[in-house]
Amino acid sequence: MIMVKRKRANGNKDNESASQKAPRNRGSSRNSRKTQRPTEQNKSDVSNWKPKTELGRKVQNKEITNIDEVLDNAFIILEPEVVDSLLDLEQDLLLIGQSKGKFGGGARRVFRQTQKKTREGNKPKFSTMAIVGDKNTHVGIGFGKAKETVPAREKAIRKAKLNIFKIRRGCGSWQCGCGKPHSLPVAVEGKCGSVEIILMPAPKGKGLCCEKEVAKILEIAGIKDVWSKTRGQTKNRINMILACEKALRKTIQIKIQPDQFKALGICNEEPKQEKQQDMQPEILPEAAEVKTEDKDNNNKKTKE
Repeated sequence: MIMVKRKRANGNKDNESASQKAPRNRGSSRNSRKTQRPTEQNKSDVSNWKPKTELGRKVQNKEITNIDEVLDNAFIILEPEVVDSLLDLEQDLLLIGQSKGKFGGGARRVFRQTQKKTREGNKPKFSTMAIVGDKNTHVGIGFGKAKETVPAREKAIRKAKLNIFKIRRGCGSWQCGCGKPHSLPVAVEGKCGSVEIILMPAPKGKGLCCEKEVAKILEIAGIKDVWSKTRGQTKNRINMILACEKALRKTIQIKIQPDQFKALGICNEEPKQEKQQDMQPEILPEAAEVKTEDKDNNNKKTKE
């Protein structure tokens, strides 16, 4: 009995020494699963870029040095490196998902998780939305979905760069009249599903009075002051973001008279002057001589 007790004591000492040497980190596995929002710009390597499209070759050869040339001519962007080489972008992920919690009170998440029931088991997928912009009238929104979180994030960022578009800023609030492009020139409206959003110009210093995810989009687009009004099932974040995108696209689609540019505070944009094309076709000198001869003959006949 004494020997058995000694063995047990020695065993306990060994266990204590092992526990001292290798302490447990119970929270390490949970923390490793959490996804961190990207703080630095994950730009693609433009130096090793081999363009596959004509637009990409022109950008690499510096024949096109401004992104406005691409957007104004409605060129289709098929390579994200085109945008990376022409703009200094900032990127962020939107909170479209929700973690599991009691009574539906889970915290908002970057990734939205869905599952498919099969005979083999549950097959989860993760979806996310990313935004990119230069805080100077250029912004893009992309949606990515994959079996894992990292590929979904990369896909969303890539699509956001391909879907980049230009907006119009101004000072359309009757309470301000400063003439600086800190807000919108006119009120615009967008709709997706049942969600409707109206973005209205606000005076300087008011801030972004809108939903948090919409405020991220407006901030990365370079808008500082705005009022908003929403209707419908606004808890659906994806429809809310898409409605905001449609509203921002209308700022360029709305026709504004050049005389109103100064009153609305629209800067860095020259009014497009339509060229007056003569509807009469060019007449060659030989044809002109023939016509003059015909006129002379007709005049003689009338005199006779």
